[in-house]
Amino acid sequence: MSEQSPAQAAQSAATALLSTFGIERIDLALVLGSGWSSATEGIGEPLGAVPLADLPGFSKPVVAGHGGELRLLRTPAGKLAALFTGRTHYYEGRGVAPVVHGVRTAAAAGATTVVLTNGCGGLNPDYAPGQPVLIRDHLNLTGATPLVGATFIDLTQAYSPRLRALAREVDPSLADGVYVQFHGPQYETPAEVRMARLLGGDLVGMSTTLETIAAREAGLEVLGISLVTNLGAGISPTPLNHAEVIEAGRAAVPRLRSLLAGLLEKL
Repeated sequence: MSEQSPAQAAQSAATALLSTFGIERIDLALVLGSGWSSATEGIGEPLGAVPLADLPGFSKPVVAGHGGELRLLRTPAGKLAALFTGRTHYYEGRGVAPVVHGVRTAAAAGATTVVLTNGCGGLNPDYAPGQPVLIRDHLNLTGATPLVGATFIDLTQAYSPRLRALAREVDPSLADGVYVQFHGPQYETPAEVRMARLLGGDLVGMSTTLETIAAREAGLEVLGISLVTNLGAGISPTPLNHAEVIEAGRAAVPRLRSLLAGLLEKL
């Protein structure tokens, strides 16, 4: 990042973002995980885009299936939304601050709401690949946190019940579940999957929980949505691979686009 504090780095990035687009603030942000970027085409009025790596503190995404832009659009409700088409993952080894830099930047730019999406493994046999699932709660098994010192943040309702209710107005069939984040980048073993299920997990992946903690620290209201791209190890009859994740995202695009478009009308 730089010798700036994380808060200063976020403010620098927010200033650059607002200056680039000639706006005073944004209203909301969406962080798009594996399989989600294509689903944003045509869901609002495009106002411009900038490579993420051109903004202070951001790096070019390294994971296939993630975009490398920050897009600005006007929603049907007239709000300004920033779409982060890529994210930094904790397993990249850069530390926690770069992982949560996007949500902190969004907050510094004026956003009050963030939608965090991801592609994940399904632990619950009721969830099929290609199905979006709302995140109700999470288990952070990374052993890390973006908080420093005696910074005590209440996570009783880390994922907004109000926003989940809005999402269900768009798609009443949406299920919800508990998301479990492991460090990665290796996929979980069958034993780890069994452990996560015993702990109450329904979904498993390598992102999102650290961003949620930072977003709540910044006062953002959080909606989390996972796209189940595969069944967890030991549940799936076939070995896990990233190409499967990308393909599941492609197949789910029409449903995801409809969901995001409906959300942006209500947020």
